[in-house]
Amino acid sequence: MAVKAKYANVIVDISHEKLDKTFQYLIPAEMATEIFPGVRVEIPFGRANRLIKGYVIEATDESACDERLLKQIHSVSKDSLPIESQLIQLAWWIKENYGSTMNQALKTVIPVKTKVRPKTKKYIELDVSDKEAAGLLKIYGNTKKFVARYRLMEELSKEKMLPWDIVTDKLNISDSTLKSMEKSGIIRISVETSLRDTVHYHDAKSDPVSLNTEQAAVVNRIKKDMESGDMTPHLIFGVTGSGKTEIYISLIEEVISRGRQAIVLIPEIALTYQTVMRFYKRFGDRVSFINSRLSQGEKHDQFEKAVNGDIDIMIGPRSAVFTPFKKIGIIIIDEEHESAYKSDMVPKYHARETAIERARMTDALVVMGSATPSVESYYKASNNIFRLSVLENRATVNDLPQVHLVDLREELKNGNRSIFSDRLLNLMKDRLEKNRQIILFINRRGYAGFVSCRSCGEPVKCIHCDVGMTAHNDGNLVCHYCGYRIPTPKACPECGSKYIAAFGIGTQKVEAYVKKIFPDSRVLRMDTDTTSQKGGHEKILAAFANHEADILIGTQMIVKGHDFPLVSLVGVIAADLSLYASDFRAAEKTFQLLTQAAGRSGRGTDKGEVVIQTYSPDNYCITYAANQDYPGFYQQEILYRKLSHYPPLTGMVAVIITSPDKTCADNLAAFIAALVDRLAAGEGLQVIGPSDAGIAKIKDIYRKVIYLKHEENDILVKIKNQIEKEIKENGSFGQAGVQFDFDPMNNY
Repeated sequence: MAVKAKYANVIVDISHEKLDKTFQYLIPAEMATEIFPGVRVEIPFGRANRLIKGYVIEATDESACDERLLKQIHSVSKDSLPIESQLIQLAWWIKENYGSTMNQALKTVIPVKTKVRPKTKKYIELDVSDKEAAGLLKIYGNTKKFVARYRLMEELSKEKMLPWDIVTDKLNISDSTLKSMEKSGIIRISVETSLRDTVHYHDAKSDPVSLNTEQAAVVNRIKKDMESGDMTPHLIFGVTGSGKTEIYISLIEEVISRGRQAIVLIPEIALTYQTVMRFYKRFGDRVSFINSRLSQGEKHDQFEKAVNGDIDIMIGPRSAVFTPFKKIGIIIIDEEHESAYKSDMVPKYHARETAIERARMTDALVVMGSATPSVESYYKASNNIFRLSVLENRATVNDLPQVHLVDLREELKNGNRSIFSDRLLNLMKDRLEKNRQIILFINRRGYAGFVSCRSCGEPVKCIHCDVGMTAHNDGNLVCHYCGYRIPTPKACPECGSKYIAAFGIGTQKVEAYVKKIFPDSRVLRMDTDTTSQKGGHEKILAAFANHEADILIGTQMIVKGHDFPLVSLVGVIAADLSLYASDFRAAEKTFQLLTQAAGRSGRGTDKGEVVIQTYSPDNYCITYAANQDYPGFYQQEILYRKLSHYPPLTGMVAVIITSPDKTCADNLAAFIAALVDRLAAGEGLQVIGPSDAGIAKIKDIYRKVIYLKHEENDILVKIKNQIEKEIKENGSFGQAGVQFDFDPMNNY
């Protein structure tokens, strides 16, 4: 970690509003190997040169001013490594590996410590003796002017202490009256400060989990590795409903018994309620959670609980990986395949890789779980970089559901142009008659206006990149990787059919159609419109879990990890919507969504059934999803990635150039392209672009993109560093800026 440099940039206050304020110091020669990002140092500060503690955030050879004006670092702190040092080290790692400024990385990693109003509750109590109180009651009772005082004294003589809001709202006592009585020494006003709770649940704790044979074998294997000090990351590949959460809980019990803490990452806000309740029932108020919908004050208080040792487990999306626990023992990543773990803001870090780095720094273990692992993680497991454990059976008595593939081309030939196939309609009637529940899933993830033929099912693909082309408003189809462009065809290039168009369907349209066919059914819709308010996800999921509705309609948020025992039918309205998106991961994402959707069916006592409606029933990702065959899908997909030079066999970085001035964006893109050509000599680097981004202009900001590929990620990091350095040295690109996205999860 040590970096031999001449200067150190130091911050003295770890808070968001102060992260921009750094002070530069000279590094004494004898400390050269001890100074690196995160280390705590003592520095002379101010005119009096009083010694204070600070944190090194960067070691550099670039002087911020005349070297003669700089002071030297006094010493390196020898006390125990504080949590702030660890988080600064992690920020440096993110900055180096994902491309950002150190300040951007720090503001991502350091918990919010902006000034927030604490949660307070005021109380009022008597500040006089009982004898004095009785005398005052007598005086107030005989004076019309003091009716409010009499009412308050009467209540306080009974209750001794009353909450402020009860006194002001229910007893209708004014603030001025209360302040006057306090000034006279009759009452005392006290303020109680507390940390905000995000979990509102008060049932008794449940008993320890009971594991079946398969689950126990996985837990014992992981515990054995922990005991031997082997912290190689673990990947649990378990079919839907195999009981991965029970394994997580058992491992967390082990970690907590050793006096350490746990972080549990989940991919979606929609999962939070059910997940938190399962952990809260076992661990009580030692659990907390965060998500983007919490207020600033609520987030602040959850991190304060972690710092103070008031909780042992933090649950949340990717930002929970930065929870300021001092002794992390395990980081669990549920549904590790989810693209939500990749940040779409600079720095564009991936929570999985960041968790592995944080665990390495703290000698903790990372455990990932999924029924449909990411190709990257399964590749690492296949090459012994991760440990692989497999759960082949569901934890319940039921087997995996029966899956029916419906060819929508045949439905069209038979005259059925509705959004529901005959098979799906008949099965829906059957479930409603049996008072069972149904989930209708609309596969809209990655949908960006792809064009396909409804007669033969073929999409229009880029001849250079083998990904679906995207329909644009100017009447053209565009590849979002290389910029290849063609006019939208009037007829299918494959079969000549006139039934060719951009394909799409929305949740509201499906809801209206369901209500028309089944007017007596109770329907819930779950999408961005119905979940926009705080707690929206929880209300809909709780209502469906309580059987207040028969049919739940939604996009990908309804198929992630939920457990509804009465659901015995899942219908996938259009499997193709994500399949031909302009994205090399389109087949993987489609397979994952279909498999996860199918996994919601038959989790109770009834046998489950799934109907997948598609125009591409022969596509490998759809047939493997129908058979719940991940290994088969992986073998086919990894071959495609190898032939096309895509991750995980080849590292990839998107270089995104942005500017409000089109000429500036073009100039910077050309400069980077020329620089990359020079750096690429002899490096085996593949360069695609520069080209306009898929959406070339957003909010008056022009966007260009260059894709770089290389088998070694270190080479891409080195090139990223050189691009940053030469842009800074050139300094002639005006308002143009550059961002880097390593192994991008979405196209540009």
